[in-house]
Amino acid sequence: MWPRVNGMRALELGTAGELRERLNALVLAGRKTATTGLLAEYVEETEGLEFTGERLALLDSDGGCVATVEITGVELTTFGDITWEHASAEGEGDRSLDEWRTGHRRFWDSIGTPVDDRTTLVCLAFRLVAPAQ
Repeated sequence: MWPRVNGMRALELGTAGELRERLNALVLAGRKTATTGLLAEYVEETEGLEFTGERLALLDSDGGCVATVEITGVELTTFGDITWEHASAEGEGDRSLDEWRTGHRRFWDSIGTPVDDRTTLVCLAFRLVAPAQ
């Protein structure tokens, strides 16, 4: 089960450390309004999918809440069917869908969960509600 903070499920982007801090900064700047996860992680953690309107606590590397975000969309798709609209909403500076796929494939390989075009993903769209105070 994923952590709960202030009565909300937690959203932990990337891996703890520099990557998470960079991704959180993109959210706080309004540039990152989407993220992608592996459906297999939800199954492994026995965690239900997020739902439109749900608010999540965006956590830093130490487990502290840096902001509240609200889910505006949830979609299941495969790695091979990711759209440019979703990939570009991740706000990480990718210039093409191929660049997004290469970077995400490298990330998931690095944490021991390689993907292929048939891997099922959870695509979340969200909006920043408020930075933590």
